[in-house]
Amino acid sequence: MKSYIKYTITAILIAVSISVFYKKVYIPKISYKILSPSFGTLMVDIRAIGNVGAKDIYSITAQTGGKILAIHTDVGQWVKKGDLLIEIDGVDLPQQLLIAQANLQKAKYDVKAAQSDLLNQKVKKKLIQITYDRYTKLEKQKFASQSEFDKAKTDLESIETSISASMAHIDAAKAAVLVALRNIDALKIKLDRLKIYAPVDGYVISKNAQIAQNILPSTTILSIVDAKTLWVVAKIDERVSAKIRDGQKAQIQLRSQPEKTYKGVVSRINAVSDGVTLEREIDLSFINIPKPFYINEQAQVRIITETLKNVVKIPADIVVQKSGKLGVWLVQGERAYFKKLDIIQRNEDEIAVKNIAKNAKIITPDSHKKPLSDGMKIHL
Repeated sequence: MKSYIKYTITAILIAVSISVFYKKVYIPKISYKILSPSFGTLMVDIRAIGNVGAKDIYSITAQTGGKILAIHTDVGQWVKKGDLLIEIDGVDLPQQLLIAQANLQKAKYDVKAAQSDLLNQKVKKKLIQITYDRYTKLEKQKFASQSEFDKAKTDLESIETSISASMAHIDAAKAAVLVALRNIDALKIKLDRLKIYAPVDGYVISKNAQIAQNILPSTTILSIVDAKTLWVVAKIDERVSAKIRDGQKAQIQLRSQPEKTYKGVVSRINAVSDGVTLEREIDLSFINIPKPFYINEQAQVRIITETLKNVVKIPADIVVQKSGKLGVWLVQGERAYFKKLDIIQRNEDEIAVKNIAKNAKIITPDSHKKPLSDGMKIHL
């Protein structure tokens, strides 16, 4: 009786163990998830890593040296074309301008005085001319002495000399006016150079000097990016670079904003490849400018080289290789069968295929489960 109980308990334990193994081990090992293909548009792309840069980065420099009085912007700020950015100390230039303006006024007064004097001289000449003409007639008629005639002649010659001197004085005064004007213009240009304005609408990316600092001519004080020329410089393998064309659409993701995708376009393809890395530089312009942006920030780019519409698509990560052929495992009944794929085109995420039906049931491979084989019974 005791042996019977012993054998019965043993049998029950074996049965329970087999049941547990079947349900908890064997069944999970042959249970697979399935999915169906999708139908729609496949965008064929080339992906790469690049860095944010810009075609036009302006170095804001001073044309003349001096002490910085004011900087009206800072790193990370937007400026508009014509905004006053920097003021430099003009030392005595404002006083020199006042002196030049006073000299101009004096020269103008000198012109007026000389012109008035000339007018008086011309009036006097008329009277002297009349006297001279009268004595000329009298001298011929022997009614005037030689000395009287000579005096009249001398007076006429003297007034003509005075008139010539007055005209020369006027020319000199006018020349002084021109000199003063040129001097004023030169001083104004120098003063204008002490104020530096934004050459474009842009974004300040660096500040290399401070207020009260003495700088030399051509010292870079600020760097401004023309945001319209912002782009990503990406390196593309030569083997696929031939597929890229100017104007192709692209998607850009910045490392600082991984959740956001910016639209871009291929704007330039460098004609020279890197002889070491065997890569070609591709520049992609932003359609919508990120705000803020950071020069040299890393970016992921996706260049759309081809768009296929109304195609059957499957995820790329479910494709397996069997006997050197790419394919997927399909479910027919409760068994798995390998299907070689007729691939139309692909990208990193999806593959467009010809010979898979829209309603096909595709097994999702799982390395933790029992390897699939043709005709193998599976659980879903």
